[in-house]
Amino acid sequence: MCGIVGYIGKRDVAPLLLEGLQRLEYRGYDSAGIVITSPKSTGLKMVKAKGRVRDLEARVPKRFAGTTGIAHTRWATHGAPSDENAHPHLSADNKVAIVHNGIIDNASELRAKLVADGVVFLSETDTEVLTHLIARSQAETLEEKVRQTLKLIEGTYGIAVMHADFADRIVVARNGSPVVLGIGEKEMFVASDVAALVAHTRQVVTLDDGEMATLKADDFRTYTTEGSTTTATPTTVEWEAESYDMGGHDTYMHKEISEQPEAVDRVLRGRIDDRFSTVHLGGLNLDAREARGIRRVKILGCGTSYHAGLIGAGLIESLARIPADAEPASEFRYRNPVVDPDTLYVAVSQSGETYDVLAAVQELKRKGARVLGVVNVVGSAIAREADGGTYVHAGPEVCVVSTKCFTNTVVAFALLALHLGRIRDLSVSDGKRIIEGLRKLPGQISEILETEDEIKKLAAEYADAKSMMFIGRVRGYPVALEASLKLKEISYIHAEAYPASELKHGPLALIEPALPTVAIVPNDDLLEKNRAALEEIKARSGRILAVAHREQEKADHTIVVPKNEDELDPILMGIPLQLLAYHMALALGRDIDKPRNLAKSVTVE
Repeated sequence: MCGIVGYIGKRDVAPLLLEGLQRLEYRGYDSAGIVITSPKSTGLKMVKAKGRVRDLEARVPKRFAGTTGIAHTRWATHGAPSDENAHPHLSADNKVAIVHNGIIDNASELRAKLVADGVVFLSETDTEVLTHLIARSQAETLEEKVRQTLKLIEGTYGIAVMHADFADRIVVARNGSPVVLGIGEKEMFVASDVAALVAHTRQVVTLDDGEMATLKADDFRTYTTEGSTTTATPTTVEWEAESYDMGGHDTYMHKEISEQPEAVDRVLRGRIDDRFSTVHLGGLNLDAREARGIRRVKILGCGTSYHAGLIGAGLIESLARIPADAEPASEFRYRNPVVDPDTLYVAVSQSGETYDVLAAVQELKRKGARVLGVVNVVGSAIAREADGGTYVHAGPEVCVVSTKCFTNTVVAFALLALHLGRIRDLSVSDGKRIIEGLRKLPGQISEILETEDEIKKLAAEYADAKSMMFIGRVRGYPVALEASLKLKEISYIHAEAYPASELKHGPLALIEPALPTVAIVPNDDLLEKNRAALEEIKARSGRILAVAHREQEKADHTIVVPKNEDELDPILMGIPLQLLAYHMALALGRDIDKPRNLAKSVTVE
């Protein structure tokens, strides 16, 4: 969730690290810090600051030279944001520095033992425990000091460690939190996200859980926490540095909303097979016989990915006629679920590193389940752990809240559902119908984006709301859930989502003029049922904003979207609600790309 960046080479390190932190700031941002050294230095030099990276940059002295360093931008788990709690953390002798993503579960126990031995702690963090343990190790090498310490640790970590007595190296390790090495020409980089690396190198090595690495300016080596050598072959990152720029937009969120026509075209490109009215998804590693043997599909995700999974489950049931459902991965992994050999499990994660999803995948694999991954980041942990899967090809998404990745994930599920359906009982004509609908999506999304000015005016009408209700029925309900989440995340307006059919079972008690309702009203076989829900709300003087395929007379306002196939309509009906949330947050002066208390990639429980 936080950001790590490190460098060892011959360049002046501080500007490189600060630039890397700026690119990672979307992952966490309550404090930041940097520590540097060089072969000619007599020790470590550190600067830390509560706040954003710009606050840290203002504190860095003009003379702050070095050629090796590590830096961090923090999302709080232990201790409130403060200078003292910011990373890096130094040992009492100022020889060891560490940056850490993750949570040390037994930190309190280890801390108590260290305090009993006379160690004085300067922060409230779990990370500082690691620093003191490494400093107190009697091992002769830095690698062994770190290995000995990690044997004492329970929890998750992605760490980078420097030691004044070993100024020619940085030692890193991973367990549940991403660590990526960047391979340069007589220089090496490390980061928690390739975003910090692509401006300098596109050759990367992603560590696996239980793996460590030693970086020197002209070399690197990887090995396990048990000491066994591992083989690491660099891969080429497909995204370039320009992909992370704002591209003339005021915010990353606006840029990413506007990129959706191209992003959807990208996930479709090269996958449609017109001859057989199906699609090619070569990475599934699932042949036709195995696909026909699937008796159930269980989709696991968190937050926006869970909502995409709900739509995906509906697509699989309607097109492939396989029972399917979605569940939050964070709940699934703790309820001792029954793992059925005839069930196909699908893990959904934008980053491919979401800890709750990754832990669920690992538990499923341990129990012999077949798991597919639907992720955006090539080579991510879930992509490597799964038996197969498909990439959503949304491109880099920097804003904390997901827009284009959500849309592309749902389109990827449509492709998976079509693939499974054509293997089973979906007719050629229905396959052709869905393919024609998929091909229309980029153009129809562009049509919706062209109505942004009208949506902006509607946002001004509703920005004074203290709370909002979102409703939808069957296919529309996951759209309501996702729209509700978007509004909460970036505007801080309280919002709830309910199935429209559930209104009369309780939520109608909340309806009044001060509580607007956003209703998803597709022109499908449930149209009259949805209109009845609007009648119930109007009878109680509720304000209604409808998202529909034609004007709704019972609504105060209607956002009209293009009609596609019934199964694909949810993809389009979510787009204007992204813009609505964006412009409501903008009207309220919110920090849209970096909403309070949130981080992009959730790599802790």
